[in-house]
Amino acid sequence: QVQLVESGGGLVQAGGSLRLSCAASGTIFSVNAMGWYRQVPGKQRELVAIITRVSTVYADSVKGRFTISRDNAKNTVYLQMDSLKPEDTAVYYCAADRPPILGVYDLWGQGTQVTVSS
Repeated sequence: QVQLVESGGGLVQAGGSLRLSCAASGTIFSVNAMGWYRQVPGKQRELVAIITRVSTVYADSVKGRFTISRDNAKNTVYLQMDSLKPEDTAVYYCAADRPPILGVYDLWGQGTQVTVSS
C-alpha cells in the first residue's frame, strides 16, 4: 500500500530551525506535485509550500524562511524551516497530487507536530 510518512517535527525555540521529511513507501507512484500543509486547532488546513517538476510555491507567511525540496532517488520530500516563529506552531502534513487529475491532493501523510516556543 502506498503511504507517506512524515518525520522531523518537534519542539524548538523561536528563531530555530527544523527539517521535515516525507518519505513515500510501497508502490512507486507518479505525481503532479507534492505539497506541505499545516493545521492548527479550530482552523482549516492551509498551504505552506508546493513543489512540481519545474516550480515551487510558498505561502506569503513562510516566504524567505521555508524551503521545499525533493530527492527523487530517495522518494522523499523535505521542508526546511528556518527562523521559526511561534505562529508556525501546527501539525504539518505532506500530500501528493497524483495523475490524472490536477490540483487534487488525494494522498496524505499522518502529520507531524511542530511547536515553536517564545
